[in-house]
Parts: sequence; C-alpha cells; structure tokens
Amino acid sequence: MLGPETGKLLVYASSFVSRENRLKLVSSAAEKIAALLKMQVEVRKFQERFTPIYVYYKCGEEEPVPLYCNSGEELSVEDAYATLRRMMFVLSFHPRHSALRQARKLIIPAS
Repeated sequence: MLGPETGKLLVYASSFVSRENRLKLVSSAAEKIAALLKMQVEVRKFQERFTPIYVYYKCGEEEPVPLYCNSGEELSVEDAYATLRRMMFVLSFHPRHSALRQARKLIIPAS
C-alpha cells in the first residue's frame, strides 16, 4: 500500500472559487482516490483570481505532475474520480513514479 512517503495530491484553486460547489466536488474526488491509495490531500488556495481548479500528484522533491483540470464545466464527483484514477494508472507506468506501480491493481482492478 502507498503512504505519505510516496506522495500526495495537491488541489490548487483560487480563494474566489472556494465558495463554488466545484471545489467541493473536485476535492471530494481527490480525497476518494487518496483514501484508496492511503495518500494525503492538500488544498492550496491562492489570492489570484482564476477559474480552473487543478489536481497535481507530488512525490518528494520532484516537480508536481498535473492530473486533472476543471475549467468551470459541470461535473460530478464520479466523473472527476474516474479521470483521476485513469491518470494515476498512467502515471504508475512512469519510471520516476515507481512507487505507484504497486498500486496499479488498486487503481484499476483487473476485470
């Protein structure tokens, strides 16, 4: 299983967007995938005014890797969660993120 030493999910949003339902939905999807992988989620709010909400994967001192962006479109927690799962699965094949390799069966179970 993964843990805090293998990375965390970062949700970036404008503090002006935080009043919107979108941030709640995106962060809920991030928390759901993080719970599956036993990772942490950190929501970072910025004073700048921007519409998109971003989700990144960060492990150690590596640069954060973008996983998801919501630019204002309608969404559900399930849609955002499915997108995050697919992106984490793809990322698990990257040699730099080999810690995710052991979680592939959790991310996308064999059918």
